[in-house]
Amino acid sequence: MSPRAELREIVGQLKNLLVSYPQIGLELHMPSRERMTDPSAGQSLPTDLNALSAFIGDCKRCKLAEGRTRLVFGEGSAKARLVFVGEGPGAEEDTAGRPFVGEAGKLLTKIVENGMGLKREDVYICNVVKCRPPHNRDPEAEEVQTCLPFLEQQLAIIKPEVICTLGRIAAKSLLGRDFKITQERGKWFTFMGIPLMATFHPAYILRNPSDERRLKGLVWEDVQKIMRRLGLKVRRDE
Repeated sequence: MSPRAELREIVGQLKNLLVSYPQIGLELHMPSRERMTDPSAGQSLPTDLNALSAFIGDCKRCKLAEGRTRLVFGEGSAKARLVFVGEGPGAEEDTAGRPFVGEAGKLLTKIVENGMGLKREDVYICNVVKCRPPHNRDPEAEEVQTCLPFLEQQLAIIKPEVICTLGRIAAKSLLGRDFKITQERGKWFTFMGIPLMATFHPAYILRNPSDERRLKGLVWEDVQKIMRRLGLKVRRDE
């Protein structure tokens, strides 16, 4: 028998076997779509940041992987009292594999170091999604839902005292509802039992140079509230 004929015979036998299952009272259980597309479904996630990063690996769990250069896991202290969460990596972050390294990142670093009196490595900085959305579009709901468990595990590992979301999308993703950043920034919410406050994304400030002074003032108001919550001394000269 030729290899091709042998293969046809095997396929035919498998077909007959599958057809016979219902007839003999057996059920064929197919894996769920979630388990077919998400290798982490049903698995417990690592309880260490390095192990979690390795677990995520060269992630292909959603379509954002198709266009990314590098996955951006997050960086900072594993014992940070404050975690900043943006919506997703931009072009420079995608290239570097690090969060907030472009102009918006420089502004965030200035807020942390000059405003709060901390070092950037004292806090933890990450995003809702870990791969850059094409053309910096907003992450889609499916992309957020795929990546959110990893962010939640990062927060569970770090156990921060405060979360500061940067921009509307990050706040919306964590709170699970529409979020009006101009009306709701500077107010306290809760995520995973952790106090959460939203403020403007540094990139939004940079995109609005004519309103930069006012926006920076509003962000500083929000930052002062976070500092007081953390028991940090507020510098009156800012």
